[in-house]
Amino acid sequence: MGSAKNTSTPSATDRRERIEEMRRAERARARRGRIAVVSVSTVVVAALIGVGAWAVTRGGDDKDTSSDAKPAGHFTYDKDGVGTWSAKLTRNHVGGKPTYPMNPPVGGDHNQVWMNCNGDVYEKPLANEHAVHSLEHGAVWVTYNDKAPQKDVEALAAKVKQTPYTLMSPIADQKDPIMLSAWGHQRTVKSAGDPAAAKFFAAFVQGKQTPEMGAPCTGGLGQ
Repeated sequence: MGSAKNTSTPSATDRRERIEEMRRAERARARRGRIAVVSVSTVVVAALIGVGAWAVTRGGDDKDTSSDAKPAGHFTYDKDGVGTWSAKLTRNHVGGKPTYPMNPPVGGDHNQVWMNCNGDVYEKPLANEHAVHSLEHGAVWVTYNDKAPQKDVEALAAKVKQTPYTLMSPIADQKDPIMLSAWGHQRTVKSAGDPAAAKFFAAFVQGKQTPEMGAPCTGGLGQ
């Protein structure tokens, strides 16, 4: 008596169909995985763009609000003609262009980057917010307008080039032809040979008025 045919054994055709079905299922899972990754990536990128836009907006707000600071005060002068600013000078690092109640400025909020002041002589006007930071480091800033005799400009430039913690630049609208400024202090001098100029350098180059004694005058901004 012969054995009955075993109908539970899959045929070759059944096996091929089963393998193809498994492949289709695997391809479908792969597609779903790619879609999920793209969706998550899109959400992450959108979130980062949103955070970046918020940060830019906040940065712009900081610039707008900080640049309005204008410290009150006035100069009081000693018997030698050295002016001292009467009010406390703020020292915040800000963006934008702060306004100053004196020209040249002798302190106040300023940019986080200073002008190089290691005996640097600049041919063009400086941004006040960078030069003020140099004063905070103990520099003396020599400024002049077009009424200053050329021989005095050249002599002062030679002096500055030989003196660390000094810088020099033109300021067209300052009130006197030659002016010297330090943090919180300022004076006018008559000429490069005026003894008052040497006294000002001696007193205020890295003088006791310096808020950040020993801070560098290199590694900053140049022209």
